Amino acid sequence: MKRTGFLWVAVVAALTVGCSNTDRATATGKAADSGSAVGTSGTADVKSADKDFVHDVAIANMAEIELGRSASEKSTNAEVKTFALMMADDHTAASDQLKRAVSTYPIEWPVALDDTHRDLSEKLAKLQGLEFDKEYAKAMVDGHQNFVEKLEPRLDHKTLADWKARLNVGTEGKTLPEQKADARDVQILPEKSDNAITTAINQWAADVYPVAQKHLEAARTLEKNLKKRTTN
Repeated sequence: MKRTGFLWVAVVAALTVGCSNTDRATATGKAADSGSAVGTSGTADVKSADKDFVHDVAIANMAEIELGRSASEKSTNAEVKTFALMMADDHTAASDQLKRAVSTYPIEWPVALDDTHRDLSEKLAKLQGLEFDKEYAKAMVDGHQNFVEKLEPRLDHKTLADWKARLNVGTEGKTLPEQKADARDVQILPEKSDNAITTAINQWAADVYPVAQKHLEAARTLEKNLKKRTTN
């Protein structure tokens, strides 16, 4: 996998996830203490579900950036290093895009990882060599699977199903194309909403989703390749 191959979406600022569910009880408390409001000029009613979603994916992006940078320096495996750099770059872009999307609304933006992601980071920091690579790859599969599942309720179900069917998403061994005419013909639309902030967040999720799925497939491939090293 080449790093540039994964930046195929026009709005690359739309990437993944990281991508695991956060410890709501702990993380919310920390965000309240140390987070900062993204914006205060919005007049739309900000739903608690939207605040929670932004909080969770912001932390997921933060974790992917930190873990990606760490793995790119720590690993000696070229495939792992390439993947890790892609994670850092794409999730930085995704985080910036989401922050812009909600910048005019009074939503707290977390400034530190929650306990779940912090524990993962500390666990990986203690590992070396192939053991580190395998655990990092596993974390990326789990995290991106969680991230994809978090995005899907924000998407129009019909266009999402059409997109998955056209690209055979979920098929064993299937690699999503870098760019394909029939893929461009099927656009994933956001779930409709009368609420301005919900609409903005749903559009971000629709933009992110194709890249998040591609990251998930790349993480699965990486994990399989690393497992082969232990059996050869």
